[in-house]
Formats: sequence, C-alpha cells, structure tokens
Amino acid sequence: MWSCQHVLFIICTLNCVSGAASLIHVFGYEGKEVKISCPYIKDYESFKKYLCKNGCGNRDVLITTLQRNTSKYLIYDDTKKTIITVTISDLRSHDAGKYWCGVTRLGKDLYTEVKLEVKKDRCCNTVSKIQSIEEGSVSISCPYDSESVNNLKYICRGNRPSTCLQQAVITSDTKQKGRLSFNSDTNTSIFKVTISKLTLRDSGPYLCGVQRNSGVDVFSAVELEVKKLELFHISGIVGHPVTLQCPNPPEQRDKKMFLCKGDQHNNCTDIMENRRKFMLHNVSSSCFSVTITDLEAADAGTYYCGSDSQLSYIKIQLTVVSTDQSSTVSPIITDEQITSLTTSPHLTDVTLFYILPAVLALLLILVFLLWMVLKYKSRSKKVDGVGLNVLNSDVGMISNDIYELQENAFYMNISSPPNMSNHHDIYSNILYRNNLSQLGNM
Repeated sequence: MWSCQHVLFIICTLNCVSGAASLIHVFGYEGKEVKISCPYIKDYESFKKYLCKNGCGNRDVLITTLQRNTSKYLIYDDTKKTIITVTISDLRSHDAGKYWCGVTRLGKDLYTEVKLEVKKDRCCNTVSKIQSIEEGSVSISCPYDSESVNNLKYICRGNRPSTCLQQAVITSDTKQKGRLSFNSDTNTSIFKVTISKLTLRDSGPYLCGVQRNSGVDVFSAVELEVKKLELFHISGIVGHPVTLQCPNPPEQRDKKMFLCKGDQHNNCTDIMENRRKFMLHNVSSSCFSVTITDLEAADAGTYYCGSDSQLSYIKIQLTVVSTDQSSTVSPIITDEQITSLTTSPHLTDVTLFYILPAVLALLLILVFLLWMVLKYKSRSKKVDGVGLNVLNSDVGMISNDIYELQENAFYMNISSPPNMSNHHDIYSNILYRNNLSQLGNM
C-alpha cells in the first residue's frame, strides 16, 4: 500500500520536473521539414518516448520510439545526450500548434511543451527594385537591426527563405567572392553586396538574410534588372574628325556627362577633360555629341559614354583606318539610334554601284545592234542578181538609213530601254521598200 509520504513524493517530483521544463519554440516553412529536439533527465534512457499534440490523448500520439518511422514523422532517441529528436516532413499550415515531447513512466508522464509555427516559404510583401546595365556594377543594400550587429548576414538568389542560407552567394564571413564583395556599415545598420561585371543572367530576385539567435532569420527582398548594353561599331580616318553621340535622357539631366576609354566600364579612363581633343557639343534632352579631332591610330579602341555611369550609357567600338583605306562603318551615330536604342548594334553603310550596271546594259545594246547588221548583210547576199544590182546602186542610201536608225536607237536606249523585238521588223521594212522602188523603175 502507498503511504501519504509516497504520494507527496510523487506529486513533488512531477511539479519539479514540469516546472523546470521550458517552452521550446520551433519554426518551419511550408513544404519543408522541421526538427523538434527535446531533452530529458537521466535514468530515463530505457523508457518509451513519444510526440503528441493537443491534449495528448491516445489519438493525439503521433509517433513513439517503439513504432516504425513514417513518411510524415521520424523519431530518434540519443541516449548518450538524453535528447529525443522528431522530424516532421512536408509541413502544412495545419501542422502549426502546440506539441508535447513525452517520456512514459510510472504515474504521470514527463512532458516538454513545444510550439510550432509554420510560415509560407516566400518573401516578402515589399520588394526593392534596382536597375543597372550589362558590364557595369550594382550594390544591393540590406538593413538589419541593432541587435544583429554581430550576427551572420548573407544574400542569396531567389525568394525562398528556407534554403537561402544554404544557397547563399556570399556571407559576412567572406568579404570577397569572385565578382561579389561584402561590406557592412554599423553606423547605418546596412550591409551591402556589390556585384561587378554584370551580365544579363544576374537579373532576378535576391534575398538579404540576417541570422537570429532564436526563431527564423529575418529577410528583405530585392529585384535586380540588368539592362542590355547597346554596342555601336563606328570608324574614322586618320587625320579627320569623328563624332560620337551619347544618350542623355531627361531623367538623367542632372547627372554628369562622361566619355571614357577602356576595355571594361568599371575600369576606363575619363577623357572629357581634354577639351581640345574631345569637343562636347549639341547637348539636348536625348543625347549629346563628342567630336574627336585629328584622329590618330592610338584613338582606336572601346569607349563608354552617357549621362549616368550606372543606368544610362552605351558602348562604342571605334576603328581608325588610314587615308588609303575605305570604311564600311558609319562614323556618326544618329539621334534616332541614341533615342530609341533599339536598332542593330552595328552601324554600316552599304555602298550601291550604279555606273557598272548602266555600262553593262549599254554594251549589251551595242552588241545586239552589231548582230542585227551582220545578220541582214548575210541575208542580202542571197538576193537574186536584179535585187543585188538594185541594192548595190542604192547601198549608200540604205546604209545612211541604217546608221540613222542605229543612232536614234542608241540615244533612245540611254533614256529608256527599248523593245528590242521591233528591230527585225524595222530593217525588213527598209529593205522591202527600197526593193519595190527599184523594180518599179525598171
């Protein structure tokens, strides 16, 4: 039989254990998994453990150490560390709520309370949008609170907080990583990640993450748009000037106009200070012009120009040729091309040849006329003796008619191509008419 002292001892033990157990907060994302770890006191290593929900009735028990793991729940008892860990997979919103880690024993079981929060795996309601241009650079600014000064900070691509840290492109532990650099300003509580040598593939969503000591990490969202860099090919002649036209949109009117030379936009030399060599003119609301005077071979190369070194500039490939060479590229970029920036990046002039086709056509006409004369001379030899005598007596007159006809046909062909099929009839009529005239006089 149990004595009063035994009952009091059991009640005290339960109250002490229950009071010592603290509330465990656990966070997870929809579609992912979460691990719930609950410690227990020694001497209970061989006892059954379990996870239950709500009131922990028989139907509320989700899994025990005596059961097989399921696709939803997995339990592991680390008897050395006296910790049981339950993994809940494929989280859904209805999985959120209160749970209990239980240890079966004689009398009332031992419990540790767990509160599970399930969040949607996306971020965020507010998204900061930034723009830049291909081959340029951009800085992504991320805020954090004063309590997270020494906490890990990172940035990842996409908008899934659940995998952001694992897929981070750079963290505060790594100040430089390829094209990315990390910098944090404790005075403003902002950390920045700078991406250089931008490509079109860098466009898309990014998440800034700040690790918390408890609970889920804090995130802010950024959408980066990298615009295509317009490339223009132009050429000039040594000793002659060439004009470059650069974008100057109204929204960038307050920005400094620039022209620099170099293989990379972020590493080019500003050359606008030399006003004798590079003359600025024709500044309008859409573009401005820079004329390079007295071109030299050394002026060839890559140029960048515009009114904003981050958002509004173009790339120009300048070729310089000698005076005895011809250029196949237009030396001037038109206002329309700068305004739209939607034309082909290669500005070429196609040279059309008009003289050669005309000369060829004239030669063909002369060959045809020569062929007609030879043909009719051949036919005239087959005419009978009378006809031959008649023709011989008036050959001068016929020749004059033919030459006159050839001359008229020649000048007609210069103005407009004649119908060559009528030449045969014209010569036949002349011969026939003269033969009749001679036969009538005999």
